[in-house]
Amino acid sequence: MTFTSNRNSILSKRQKSFNIILLILAGEANFILPFVLARIFRPTVLDLFELSNLELGACFSVYGIVAFISYLLGGSLADKFQPRYLMAFSLFLTALGGIYMSTYPSYLGLSILYGYWGFTTIFLFWAAMIKATRVWGGQHRQGIAFGLLDGGRGLVSFAFGWLGILIFSILLVNEIEVSSLLERKEAYRYVVLICSIIITLIGVLLIIVLKDNPNQQTSSPRIISTRQVFNNYLKVLQLPSVWLLMIIILCAYTGYKITDIYSQYANEVMGYNETDAAAIGSNLLGIRIIIGIIIGLLADKTRSSLMMIISFAITIIGALIFALGFIEAHTTILFGFTIITVATGVYAFRTLYFSAIQEGKIPMAVTGTAVGLISLVGYTPDIFMGPAMGILLDDSPGALGFQKVFLMLAIFALVGLIASYLFHRLNTKQLPQNL
Repeated sequence: MTFTSNRNSILSKRQKSFNIILLILAGEANFILPFVLARIFRPTVLDLFELSNLELGACFSVYGIVAFISYLLGGSLADKFQPRYLMAFSLFLTALGGIYMSTYPSYLGLSILYGYWGFTTIFLFWAAMIKATRVWGGQHRQGIAFGLLDGGRGLVSFAFGWLGILIFSILLVNEIEVSSLLERKEAYRYVVLICSIIITLIGVLLIIVLKDNPNQQTSSPRIISTRQVFNNYLKVLQLPSVWLLMIIILCAYTGYKITDIYSQYANEVMGYNETDAAAIGSNLLGIRIIIGIIIGLLADKTRSSLMMIISFAITIIGALIFALGFIEAHTTILFGFTIITVATGVYAFRTLYFSAIQEGKIPMAVTGTAVGLISLVGYTPDIFMGPAMGILLDDSPGALGFQKVFLMLAIFALVGLIASYLFHRLNTKQLPQNL
């Protein structure tokens, strides 16, 4: 009897390991096509799709507008259904968009594609992933749960990035500096298609391997009561922690959106070629792995809100070094140090965003609804940051445009620092509750 009980316990731990691994794989794979490849290969994407910074930013903005609606409508789905099929179907739809992207659509077609991705990556997927991770972490391991999620997502993104660079380099007949536009287009097409195939396979694994948590609170999947959804939103909106988390995530995610220009900065200001600039963007994703785990452990030992305060302070320091023009083409060491500093602050938040839900006393039963509402405001940088950066970079070519972008980051980080301090004080005054 004891042997059987222990065996069941071991199997349970093994399944939990499978679950978090699949959440990590799916959590990043769904965003490889719209964001990670564009971030790592930004100079190449601008060239191959014949886009200005503003036009690429506008595509991101279309994504953000559709995602804005999807966060609101999709949040309640995660409180109604188990995540496995929601997330898998989302991955299949996203991968289909990659096939269309490989045909090099016009600017209009690319804008529509990003709107499509705004739906596929968020409506069925986002709140389901966050809730599944919260359930996995339980009462006392929220920091490590989200630390593993984001650190692992960083590893997946890092792997996809280097796979893309490897495929791109192998398929180029000549050195990138002398390769024709047609040769680079063909190489990048295979990068997109292979990533799409991998995303589809991860979706299949979700259906086959991911096990639903029997303790997860879900209602009958047949009908979603409008009254129930409305009451959940009303309950969530009465929580001060939700409003502060909206502001905190908005400010933090602004910093994350600026990672889109790291490879472009390396190319245009530091003088790196397209492949080396892409390597800079991909290597920084490796930092995300380490930061996610360390910050997750620290958040469990201290408080998520305290780690948020420290992370905003680090981000402000790094952003100001860039904004004040201390970095030039010959200051390679300072560039490396500063970009790692900003990345440390920014990537820390990828762990802290939703581990703070537990600290904020948000009931488990309305986690999906809370995630939807918080994300509705918190991820609005998907709407305005792309065009804002595009305008600043196009109107002020060279280092000056980048300085303005980092000054904007410093201002947002200061607002986020204040909101984090208020969140910390609010939840320090309250005694922990059994949720």
